[in-house]
Amino acid sequence: MIHRIPKHRFERLAVLQTPDKTIDHSTLRRLVDAGAHVGAEVVGGAGGWGVVISYGRTSQTLAATRGAPRTWRHFETLAVYLKELGIVEYRVNTAQFAPGATVGEPAGKRSATASERMKRAHQAAAHDSWFREQVQASIDDPRASLEDVVAKKDFAAKRAALAERAEAADKGQKKAAHRTV
Repeated sequence: MIHRIPKHRFERLAVLQTPDKTIDHSTLRRLVDAGAHVGAEVVGGAGGWGVVISYGRTSQTLAATRGAPRTWRHFETLAVYLKELGIVEYRVNTAQFAPGATVGEPAGKRSATASERMKRAHQAAAHDSWFREQVQASIDDPRASLEDVVAKKDFAAKRAALAERAEAADKGQKKAAHRTV
């Protein structure tokens, strides 16, 4: 049975005539590995390509991880995917294909978003590298390590000395203030 898949389920290929049921990659892989006779129809649409898998009397749309139909922007990428699965013969349906057409956000917005993601990924990688270098430098430091108890005792003494100096400075300021009055 063939139905129109609604836009929210199949955004790039929204107007394609494809089966309502879906099949995921792992199930398709098991069918091919088991030697089942699996047919494929590559279906073009606005902004991409989808695949309808047929085996026995069943036809199902290949789905992505979250159940929405899987799409490819470039036919060549899809052809490589099918070849790696072991599906080397398939039909191509270009009735709905519109070269250069996109569905969703404009290409400029999409590339700006991708650019921002890449920039954040590079920044995160640089920070990770810097952090790892700092940790390794600390590990490689030849100076003797201090026990926690010793370090706490040293810093407590430093805090006490600073508190005494601050208190002395306060007293000095108060005496100076009394003299000027």
